[in-house]
Amino acid sequence: MNEYSLLIAVANTATLLTGGAVALLAYRAFRRTGSGALRAVAIGFSFIVVGSLGGAIAHLFGGSVALGVTIQSSFTAGGFMILLYSLYAKTTTTTTVTLRRSD
Repeated sequence: MNEYSLLIAVANTATLLTGGAVALLAYRAFRRTGSGALRAVAIGFSFIVVGSLGGAIAHLFGGSVALGVTIQSSFTAGGFMILLYSLYAKTTTTTTVTLRRSD
């Protein structure tokens, strides 16, 4: 291990917790609304979280900081591509209006 191990572990833990929370909230919103864009947001953040976890595992058990950074950076780039897609995805929303007659 090197002098950056603790800092890397703290940063990866923060990414795992906050990214996981955002992914979970986006998934719940997708389940409520059925929006494809929200599904892509959930997948994108999940991708980033998995990359952070994979990078940490490679760093801890593989012993190579470069391999961990490569894995994490690749997944982060992929996650951001998915998030970018979510911003341009066509979404259709259905609004139900109930009219009540007042006599």
